[in-house]
Amino acid sequence: MKKLILASLMTFLYPQEIDSVSLTVHVEGLRNQKGHVQFAIYNKGGSIPDMHYQQCFRIEIAMIADNSSSYTFGNIPKGQYAVNILHDENKNGKIDKGFILPVEGFGYSNFSHLGFLNRPNFKKSSFELKTDTTITVDINYL
Repeated sequence: MKKLILASLMTFLYPQEIDSVSLTVHVEGLRNQKGHVQFAIYNKGGSIPDMHYQQCFRIEIAMIADNSSSYTFGNIPKGQYAVNILHDENKNGKIDKGFILPVEGFGYSNFSHLGFLNRPNFKKSSFELKTDTTITVDINYL
């Protein structure tokens, strides 16, 4: 009992800094209700682009409602992150392409539009995550 009281008193007198936060990612303007949205977060330089989602820190899926979707990643260590979203219309977990270009919608944090001269990478897509944060990622259909 003494240890429990001492531990409680120490926590009160010396509060520890919260080392983890949450990140809510929102996307709207999806062209239809088909499939789901895949949300991937990255925490390392050189990890984007990642066509097969092998270098992401965490990846989750969420349903679509009213042509939008959101997901909240909880318990994330503070740090530098980038986000990639995929409107996975056929639910196969990968970026489907036509001849060269993706046929499903995708987007990256800090990018309103994408193109051959405006390609994403971790440095351009990343942001500092210090507190619970909500971001909106723009969707692109080519």
